[in-house]
Amino acid sequence: MKEENPVSDPTKVTSNAPAIELRGITKTFGSVVANNNVNLLVNRGEILSILGENGSGKTTLMNMISGIYFPDKGQIFIDGQEVLIRSPKDAFKYRIGMIHQHFKLVDLFTATENIVLGLEDGRKYDLAAYGKEIAAICEQYGFVIDLNKKIYNMSVSEKQTVEIIKVLYRGADILILDEPTAVLTPQETETLFAVLRRMREAGKSIIIITHKLHEVLSISNRVSVLCKGQYIGTVNTAETNESELTEMMVGKKISLNIHRSEPKGVEDRLVVDNLRCVDREGLPVLKGISFTAKSGEILGIAGIAGSGQRELLEAIAGLQPLTEGTITYNNPTSGKAENLRDKTPTQIRELGVRLSFVPEDRLGMGLVGNMDIVDNMMLRSYRKGPLGFLNRKPPATLADTIISDLEVVTPSSKTPVRRLSGGNVQKVLVGREIASAPTVFMAAYPVRGLDINSSFTIYNLLNEQKEKGVAVIFVGEDLDVLLELCDRILVIGSGAVTGVVDARTVTKEQVGLLMTKTAQEGGTEDGE
Repeated sequence: MKEENPVSDPTKVTSNAPAIELRGITKTFGSVVANNNVNLLVNRGEILSILGENGSGKTTLMNMISGIYFPDKGQIFIDGQEVLIRSPKDAFKYRIGMIHQHFKLVDLFTATENIVLGLEDGRKYDLAAYGKEIAAICEQYGFVIDLNKKIYNMSVSEKQTVEIIKVLYRGADILILDEPTAVLTPQETETLFAVLRRMREAGKSIIIITHKLHEVLSISNRVSVLCKGQYIGTVNTAETNESELTEMMVGKKISLNIHRSEPKGVEDRLVVDNLRCVDREGLPVLKGISFTAKSGEILGIAGIAGSGQRELLEAIAGLQPLTEGTITYNNPTSGKAENLRDKTPTQIRELGVRLSFVPEDRLGMGLVGNMDIVDNMMLRSYRKGPLGFLNRKPPATLADTIISDLEVVTPSSKTPVRRLSGGNVQKVLVGREIASAPTVFMAAYPVRGLDINSSFTIYNLLNEQKEKGVAVIFVGEDLDVLLELCDRILVIGSGAVTGVVDARTVTKEQVGLLMTKTAQEGGTEDGE
């Protein structure tokens, strides 16, 4: 095959040509068409946002630009010249760098060591010299980071900074960021956006994949929308709004207002007092957490990733051993106060406690990937059948109901859940757990990675449970949603409570500060 004609001088920018242009890009995986005849244009010195529902082909398209996939059809132009990008190495040759959601860093190395790892520049390896060059890049764009710090000691935002500096140091002029603010606090997001704006002013072209419409409107120059692998169109950010963008994404109007009713029939349903636990290495994970979840309200839990949210919910569900503390469930049926401490999930169910838990790891803990949707429905009810026989009719009916009501995209209820997209897996799990008629419903990141349409479906389900008198505990990463959806917000920092606030009156910035605050162990309801 004839070698492609490379850009003669990759540092030269053709003033009238876009930085990158895609024409008729098509990519299929078997019978699935991920991208179909997509056209896209990114100019020099602009930030372009890519929007689309789950499965619309956003990441696949970006993976072709960055050399992870190769298109079946179509052309890619850099500065007006057609190129072939067969690998990430080719992408770097054309000054394209992608920052993925899951970072590719070596934990035991410093920031500087990670940035220069694998670099082939023909020079003698001199870490001190590399460090000076990297420090100059940090100063130019406003990055604040300790280049001698080990990755395992870094926060999520620091690791992301290392990834961005790594592609800049390799000379990237076109940067692709996949969900860059997914696990950042509001303050960290603003810091990132300030850096991106400086990069834009320096002539860099930046492509952002995100689901957060308010961020799209605040950071980008233009927005391109994909739907079911098709290119829908591109609009100027200054001339559009959230409603128009949502309609372009899903093909119909959707109300973007999260309904929040006033709590009714409020009673203390779950009282958690001084919970403590340690990890496998004996290090404290929960440090004296106390709070009360009330019936008829949604209690949000906010915190930087890894602050103990997962361990807290697993402890309540009987999946995490505790070293100290009590979990008291006030049973609305018997009127008794039941102690859930140190009980297994089975024992909790046998007490008559209807506790539903949507874990963060859906296929690891919530569903069995190789089983179909009907069989996964039966995981909640198989013990109720006669010995040796299973009644498949009720689970099959439930599966069909969930597929219909939640608009699960699947060939049939007999499809193994591992073949479903992430968003549809979440719908199956949330639907099954709600169908068990819980009195306490806990959900950890139930809309992570979901498109706007699917997310609002989940929010409506949580509100329906609240209005039925269920005590809903919602762990979320989008503070805007927590403020609109919840009644109260419990903020956790490093395994301890840093505050409990009224979601109707608190600001996003105040919650963000609490997320980074160092709490005293044994934090109380008022965070004192």
